[in-house]
Parts: sequence; C-alpha cells; structure tokens
Amino acid sequence: MDLPPLVIMGVSGTGKTLIGRRLAAELGAVFVDADDLHSQDNKDKMRSGVPLDDEDRWPWLKSVASELIATPPPVVACSALRRSYRDYLRAQAPATFFVHLTGDREIIVEHLARRSHEFMSPTLVDSQLETLEPLAVEEAHFLAPIDLSPDEVSRYIIERLPQGS
Repeated sequence: MDLPPLVIMGVSGTGKTLIGRRLAAELGAVFVDADDLHSQDNKDKMRSGVPLDDEDRWPWLKSVASELIATPPPVVACSALRRSYRDYLRAQAPATFFVHLTGDREIIVEHLARRSHEFMSPTLVDSQLETLEPLAVEEAHFLAPIDLSPDEVSRYIIERLPQGS
C-alpha cells in the first residue's frame, strides 16, 4: 500500500499514540509520536497545567514537519489543532493526510482518566478543545470516531485511507 505521510490528530486523550502505533504496525510504516519532539521547556510547561502558546509550538512543528518528509512516509501522532499548524505541515510535506480522532468531551475525559502521560495534564483538555480548529474541505482528511474499540478505530481508518499512485 503506497500511502502519504499520515498525521493522526486530535486533542489529548483521543488515542493518537495508541491508534498511530497500531496503524504503523499494520501498514509497515514508521511511527513518530510528536510528543517526543517537544522541548523539555514545553514538557515542563504542560506538566504544570499551563497550555502551550504559538511561540512554544513553532519549533516543535518544525521538528514534526522534518519527520513528515521522511521516506518512506511515517505515521505521526500530532495534535495539529490549528489550521495554521496544518498549513505549515502541508507546506513542508504537501501530500500529508490528516486523520482526526474525534469524540465527545466525556469520552475524551474518560480516556484521560484511564491513562498516565509523561507531561500532558488532564486539565488541558478544555484548552485543547478551545484551540482545535476544524479541518476544512481543502485539507485532505477524514474524521475517525473514538467511541469504538482501538481495533475498530484502526480498521475504520485503514478502510478509508487514500491509496497513493
């Protein structure tokens, strides 16, 4: 299967890392968790419950973009909350395709309650939901529901992925 660079996006607690790892394994692709690309300052800020601002995010997005241009294309778990962030990623890697993991706030909070994260505070979910800008028609993407089991979400995504030439 010839795939474009994939960004598994959404707010914290939607399962980006879990689903991204599964997809990469099933597709024979490299998995990159964009959380690992944050600076220590960013991690410390989020750990203390303080949302990142654009100044914090741009160096991180540059690192994410450099991963997206790798060959073969990776599966990247990345929040990609703002349109400007996605525009930047697509400017660097034009074939990038976004899979937006989405669900009700209650499901997201429930997911967050069941997991431990190195630095992402559950108190930041509302900030992320406020920051999230919906994908536009011209952004190559589809939405994937998180109210399914991880196996079902992975299958849902694989059945809908675009095939490259």
